[in-house]
Amino acid sequence: MKRALAFLLITFAVPVSAEIVVATEIIRANTIIEPGVVGLKKGDVPGVHTDLEAVIGKEARKAIYPGRPVRKGDVGEPALVERNQIVTLVYSANGLSIEAEGRSLARGGEGERLRVMNLNSRSTISGTVLPNGDIQVAN
Repeated sequence: MKRALAFLLITFAVPVSAEIVVATEIIRANTIIEPGVVGLKKGDVPGVHTDLEAVIGKEARKAIYPGRPVRKGDVGEPALVERNQIVTLVYSANGLSIEAEGRSLARGGEGERLRVMNLNSRSTISGTVLPNGDIQVAN
């Protein structure tokens, strides 16, 4: 009896309809996504945004064409640091704070990890973009 019930449930199960976020216009790389350029469409694709609010106000990391789903890696925080920009490197530990100049080797937004070249030592290090555009070097 349990097998028959399970078979019926599997056979006649109603598929769950989900919605995904898709571009309604061409979204160029490095532009901020506005409400009119994205919409919802029925579908179920793994790794794709399902909430418009999670996408609006973010920056497109690459071009997204109309009708295409907006993947999670396609958008991110708006860039505060541009590639080759001179930035302040900040190292803080145990009450000691050291600052140095560096050159960013990539674009990045708040909270993203970037590779940066220390201009004094010419060594490449990694750090996290702070809200003011400085780079917090890991200790």
